[in-house]
Amino acid sequence: MTGLNRRTLLSAAAAAPVVLRHARGETPIKIGMPLALTGPSGEIGQQMRHGAEFWLKEVNAAGGLLGRQVALQIEDTTGDPATCVRKAQEVVERDGCKLLFGMVLSSEALAVVPKLAEWNAIFMSSDNGDGRLTGSSFVPNFFRANISGPMETRVISLWLREGQMKKFFALGMDYAWGHNSIGVFKDEVTKAGKTFLGDVYSPIGTKDFSTYITKIRQSGADGCFLVLQGDDNAAFLSQAHEYRLSDRVQLITSIVDLNSIHAVGDAAIGLAGSTRYVATIDNPANKAFVADWQKQFNALPDVFEGEQYQACKMLQAGIEAAKSIDAEKLRPALEVATIDSIKGKIAMRACDHQAVQGGYIVKVKKQDGAKYPVPEIIATFPGDKVTPACRQMTFES
Repeated sequence: MTGLNRRTLLSAAAAAPVVLRHARGETPIKIGMPLALTGPSGEIGQQMRHGAEFWLKEVNAAGGLLGRQVALQIEDTTGDPATCVRKAQEVVERDGCKLLFGMVLSSEALAVVPKLAEWNAIFMSSDNGDGRLTGSSFVPNFFRANISGPMETRVISLWLREGQMKKFFALGMDYAWGHNSIGVFKDEVTKAGKTFLGDVYSPIGTKDFSTYITKIRQSGADGCFLVLQGDDNAAFLSQAHEYRLSDRVQLITSIVDLNSIHAVGDAAIGLAGSTRYVATIDNPANKAFVADWQKQFNALPDVFEGEQYQACKMLQAGIEAAKSIDAEKLRPALEVATIDSIKGKIAMRACDHQAVQGGYIVKVKKQDGAKYPVPEIIATFPGDKVTPACRQMTFES
């Protein structure tokens, strides 16, 4: 896949002189995208970049937004919160971006959101899972188009209520998303009358999971809930396969994604869990999206590519309704924005800026003729069942 140079803004060629285009307001609408392109979460950042660039090409080919082309200012944060704040401030103050995407890690987003009012900037999340972003850390200029950590965990808990497993253990990455998601999972398991045996947390970038696998095996759990992504997830799945962990424990992951499956091959077979997006969602918008994506990249879109595209479409809907990118005008338009997109009807909620949407459970299976195992949808749950009450991270029942 070809990407944008981080320091290059895309804009359509125009015959009019630059000064005249500025006078007409025809300069590009700039969107800042500070995100982890390198480091342990780099693959997720690259997916988000691909999703945004795909939308950029699509929207610019259709004439742009408000009669102006759209440009991305992409910066590598390496996944470090302090670097993310600095990069975000640079794209706002140096490059004039009043709209933001990106920020792979929830810890990055949590570090940035207190600055949004000062910058008069709107941040549309496509990835951040920490429930606090639409809960205790809510700020008016933050919007989340993606499924949150509590939502994906809720999907799993609803599915487990229908099954026979009784005892659970959990392993998560040792930062905000991991702790937040496992906290919700523990609460949900307890409410369902099942047993939560314990949890462990691995530092970001862990390569040897042998001690964690031993703890999972010794716990006596029927199922183990995993909150891992990127290189960490691939390392764990490969080592769990070597230890034949799945022969004794059902592995249940917070996010099933193609990248992890491709990285570990048959080691992913039998893995079950929620997914924020999967290419097999059956609706006209998604079928068209997948077909266009395959034409361009000769591959299926992965989780964070789909989620980023959806976030772009949500921001686009708000801008078109507001007829402005000014935060004071855009904010109320986004609060009532609804799109019929690749995951069906998605509606932004005004009270906490969380997009209400359905959730999916998939299981990784071997498919005849396929190079890699594939995630198949085995259960779906409606948005009103998987979205917590306004500014909450847990569920009543």
